[in-house]
Amino acid sequence: MLETSARLLRLLSLLQMRQEWTGPELANRLSITTRTVRRDIDKLRDLGYPVEANVGVGGGYRLGAGAEMPPLLLDDQEVLAVAVGLNTVAAGGIAGIQEASAGALTKLRQVMPSRLRHRLDALSVDSVPRDASWTTIPADRLTDIATTCHRHERLRFDYRKADGTESRRDIEPYRVVRNGSRWYLIGWDLAREDWRSFRIDRMEPKTPTGPRFSPRELPEGGAGAYLARSIGAVYRSATARVRVHAPLTDIAAMVSDDWATIESGNDSACELRVYSKSLTSIARWLRAFNADFDILEPAALRAECAALADEHDRLADRYRRSITHP
Repeated sequence: MLETSARLLRLLSLLQMRQEWTGPELANRLSITTRTVRRDIDKLRDLGYPVEANVGVGGGYRLGAGAEMPPLLLDDQEVLAVAVGLNTVAAGGIAGIQEASAGALTKLRQVMPSRLRHRLDALSVDSVPRDASWTTIPADRLTDIATTCHRHERLRFDYRKADGTESRRDIEPYRVVRNGSRWYLIGWDLAREDWRSFRIDRMEPKTPTGPRFSPRELPEGGAGAYLARSIGAVYRSATARVRVHAPLTDIAAMVSDDWATIESGNDSACELRVYSKSLTSIARWLRAFNADFDILEPAALRAECAALADEHDRLADRYRRSITHP
């Protein structure tokens, strides 16, 4: 009896793993015959689980939708994945959902075997506090926007840019994408006739939503790739070339492809192309090399370095030397 019950639980777990299984596949996974699979399927049905069967070539078994949710069977790694995910949400990011996430995590932890509770406790980490207004969005706003994407309904909203200017937007919403602690909406801007990305924390959706639309083909690589390109374009809006008087091996270890490329170098100096949102931020980054440098282009970067030299007397000589060399 115990062996049969364990096998039924294992069968139920397999049915929850993917949409459909053939009889031979289940028999192979459970090390039983296809006849025993059929008997076990009937036992699950007697217990109230809606297991559907498709006959013929390519047919198989699937767990149908029922009036009640069946027991959720997870292996050790899946339990930890769910727990860590809930812990991450509870730490912040979406306003109004932290309490629910913490409650779900508490319930999950109560039914965990001790070996998993110990592993979960070992994964506990602290988070750096952040300004909630900068990082969080209301849970209902995120849900409503995701719903309009799913229903293919046009969305109107007021949008506030980084400089504080506001505008009314009318778009075809397609995907919600998370990047770090921020959430974005990717959509087709009807007025600009092009794809755009919008930070959800800067949006104020209007109701009711607009009419349904026929989905367009997403940009190359999908919504996530489009957002990465959009954010990358913002952070590369300013470019400069500099010569840093330090060995190439030292500088190469400090340079990331996200914000600079090394064009040439040797044991005494190397030339870099640096990217950022502004020349001011590039000028500030140059301090990180802890070495003398020459500005090759643009000339406007020399003015930024001169301004920093006036602000920071300790670095004044280094910055002033940088603007005296062509």
